[in-house]
Amino acid sequence: MNRPVVTLPVVLIAEELSPATVVALGPDFDVRRCDGTDRAALLAAVADADALLVRSATRVDAEVFAAAPRLRVVARAGVGLDNVDIPAATDAGVLVVNAPTSNVVTAAELACGLLISTARNIPQATASLKRGEWDRSRYSGVELADKTLGILGLGRIGLLVAERMAAFGMRVVAHDPYAQEERAARAGVRLLPLGELLETADFISVHLPRTPETTGLIGEAELALVKPSVRIVNAARGGIVDEEALAAALKDGRVAAAGLDVFAVEPCTDSPLFVLDNVVVTPHLGASTAEAQEKAGLAVAASVRRVLAGELVPEAVNTQAGPVTPEVYPYLALAEKLGRVFAGLAGHPVGSLAIEVAGDIARHDVSALELFALKGMLADVSGTPVSVVNAPLLAARHDIAVDFTTGPACPDRRDSLTLRGTRSDGTPVSVAGAVSGRRHVHRIVGVDDFEVDVELTDRMLFLWYADAPGAIGGAGRILGEGGINIAAMEIARSDAGEAMAAMTVDSEVPGPVLRSLVDELGELGARAVHIGSSISKG
Repeated sequence: MNRPVVTLPVVLIAEELSPATVVALGPDFDVRRCDGTDRAALLAAVADADALLVRSATRVDAEVFAAAPRLRVVARAGVGLDNVDIPAATDAGVLVVNAPTSNVVTAAELACGLLISTARNIPQATASLKRGEWDRSRYSGVELADKTLGILGLGRIGLLVAERMAAFGMRVVAHDPYAQEERAARAGVRLLPLGELLETADFISVHLPRTPETTGLIGEAELALVKPSVRIVNAARGGIVDEEALAAALKDGRVAAAGLDVFAVEPCTDSPLFVLDNVVVTPHLGASTAEAQEKAGLAVAASVRRVLAGELVPEAVNTQAGPVTPEVYPYLALAEKLGRVFAGLAGHPVGSLAIEVAGDIARHDVSALELFALKGMLADVSGTPVSVVNAPLLAARHDIAVDFTTGPACPDRRDSLTLRGTRSDGTPVSVAGAVSGRRHVHRIVGVDDFEVDVELTDRMLFLWYADAPGAIGGAGRILGEGGINIAAMEIARSDAGEAMAAMTVDSEVPGPVLRSLVDELGELGARAVHIGSSISKG
């Protein structure tokens, strides 16, 4: 017997990663490699890729996304994302993940090493001795104890540096407009305005991201405020400290020493800083330890596995979802399925969509449900592949007004998710769903003004008709003649003499059968809708 060929998702590794990365991916993927710095090779290889793993050397831009129709996730094995075009990824519906905590210890330790090196001239003395010189007086340094360390940016890395350098007997101050006073106080750090920190500090260590606001933050004007004995370290991002202004201050004796691991333009092999003996430099080694690389590889491998398994990764940098708790998780697929049902019921175009989450479930962060509902609703609308990444963007492009609300439970049901909107003719449409039992079965519990309770499956049929004898029997006959088996059905009635049948069927209902149903019930002003297609009459 010939067995079917199983095609594994393709994971493309474009740079050298820790061997642990491939081990963590496991046997479920076709792992391929290319040189991400070779543009032609990258564009050719990414055409078949479902996931792309990079470090900092591979440029992932709109051209890459255009060449990769299957791509679902770009994983940066590290922290910075300067080399990934996030808006282009979002537009293409591609998730971008990184490893934001993988190198915090490594980066903090390097910053501490640069601080010590600038204080004690360790690299310069090493080079001198290796040249056969014994020049103790030339490389005399200063103690760290009882000095003031000024930290710019009191995030994870900044806090680790503060903790480690406090053990050297340093007083630690920091400038960070987003830092909380209480958190800083617990770490023994006093928050100061930037100008006061520059005037006070004996050592300054930069731990900020490079943004339009932080680029050039330490320039000529700021360096005019510092003590001439100050030593400045930057192991965060190049461009935050103006390198030309720093070089001039070092030459003039307005800054005593500097330690740099990062530069405005990298790779950097020529700089006015490199000729100065009071400067310690390293080639962006902040994340370059075996431990950090392994942590980064393991983190992005786990994210890739989750994305390619169809799971949400809330920590991705280009999604609007919050963390998903176990209680909310079963509702993600429900929201996407309801979105598809809503689109089938409403037809296209849809003018608005209101998403209502009610009950105990609303006590959790349910923001991800909006993304999944939009993904489902837009699945058959847009020519662009739809994901939770680009669904809000596509909704805006289709001028669909979206409203997301939470509220208390209805009297008859503890938790529910309802999608409401308007058809192109202005008539209202809605569908409500719930999760039932230990197996988390998805159910439809309402359509328009009708209350039903039927399992939500991949193949469903909805019929509206005047509540009269023989109507549903005629529909059953047509389905039988078309070879369509009804697996389950529930009928709801209204006080106005109308009825609605919600059915699960064992096979997709083709267009001719739908038209026959409309012809059978059309004189009574009925509409027949199947998920993914709709026909109406009357």
